[in-house]
Order: sequence, then structure tokens, then C-alpha cells
Amino acid sequence: MPASDLPLLIDAVRMAGRVATSFVGKSAQRWDKPGGAGPVTEADLAVNNLLENVLLLARPDYGWLSEETEDGTKRLGHDRVFIVDPIDGTRSFTEGADTWAHAIAVAEQGEVTAAVIYLPLRGLLYSAARGAGAQLNGQPINASAIGVFEEATILAAKPALHGTAWFSGACPPFKPAYRPSLAYRLGLVAQARFDAMLTLRPSWEWDIAAGALIVSEAGGTITDQRGAPLRFNGADPRLDGVVAGGSLIHAALLEALA
Repeated sequence: MPASDLPLLIDAVRMAGRVATSFVGKSAQRWDKPGGAGPVTEADLAVNNLLENVLLLARPDYGWLSEETEDGTKRLGHDRVFIVDPIDGTRSFTEGADTWAHAIAVAEQGEVTAAVIYLPLRGLLYSAARGAGAQLNGQPINASAIGVFEEATILAAKPALHGTAWFSGACPPFKPAYRPSLAYRLGLVAQARFDAMLTLRPSWEWDIAAGALIVSEAGGTITDQRGAPLRFNGADPRLDGVVAGGSLIHAALLEALA
């Protein structure tokens, strides 16, 4: 039900933005998750609680998968599930930067049907419903048409630039760039601010689900690093890396990867 879910997600993510920005990033209480899973703040938990209450009240028959909720098997019995990253880019949030984002998606039988990514401090709200195109602040967006590395700027972390990641033994001649939030990177690709993004590390579904639909509805292509379609609400909610971009540069990346 993407047409009816999207307005709910937009309302919820705006509420999340108001909650998150009520905290001051550098002074928000922060601690590290067990097992080196990264930092979490009181703002992450407050946003998670808000979204869980609001979304599941509106859709009590949906499952729930969130970075800040202990996972279990219950969600696997639901045809539809919310996939949520309360704050993607927590380190940026704690540093007082403005590049962190809220990301919410609905997946139905493994495919995302509605999605939002919101950067409240930048005033950027990316949204998409399956079959209805992608938008930024209510205006249609389209992914890049560039198809050659020499003309491309691609979002990638340093490990993806090592020669061992590439079939030729050297990184292709694209211009690299970086943003800390995976959700934000996918939004930037959907609006063609950047031509593509890739991460070769295992990626959590909550970082990727919303952006996956937004990129594809913007006319781009997104797969794992081996070119396989992305499926969501898996028993293990991790993906085998992500490659996203305009269809031409996406194909070139897959061909060049080792």
C-alpha cells in the first residue's frame, strides 16, 4: 500500500526531526554499543521510541526492524515491515554537523514500497513510492546519465578505493567523494548530485532500504556488490555491499569491480 504509506512516513519523519533537533548534538548523552557497534545517543533512542509508537499505532499489522531496537524473528512473520534508522550518521550528530539523516522504509515481501530520508538541519526530504517516482522536497528528481569514469564523481569510503577491490588492480579514474551517512549518499545519487555510490562492506538494511527505493524510482539502479537485486527483511538484516547510481555508471562499476 505505498500510496497510503508514504504520507504516514512523511508525517512521522518530520516529527522525528523535531525530536532530534531538540537535542544539542555535542551535549547529548552518548555511549558506545557493545561489540564495537558504534555510538548511540539519547537522541537516537528518543527518535526510535517516537517512530515505533507512531508508526505501529497507525499500522499495527506491520513488523518492525530498527537499528535501535533489539531484533528478533517476529518481524519475519509479517508481509510488511517498517525498516528504520532513527539517526543515520550518529557520529556526525554528536559532532554538531548537519549531514545526519532519518531513514524510514516500508518493505512488502522483501521489496521496498515507500520510503523517506530526511535531513532536518539541511531541509532536505527525499521521498518515493513504488511506481510513482522520487522527489526531493516535493519536486521530481532523476539519477545521473553519466556513463564513463572520467566524467563521474562517486561517493566511496577509502577501502573501496584500494586497488584490490578492482579487477584491473587499480581504482578506475573517477573522482572520489565522501559523506558520512549512507542514507544521505543514496539521496544525493538519486538527485544526481553525485553519479554513484558504493560500499563494499556488509551493510545494514536500515541504512539502505529507504535510499534503495528512492534511487530506483529516480531512474537509477541499485544492487549488491555482485549485481544481485537487494531484498529486505532478511533473517540476517545485512546486505553484501551496495552499488548505486545512474544505470550506465552502475553497469560500469559492476564490470570494473573484482
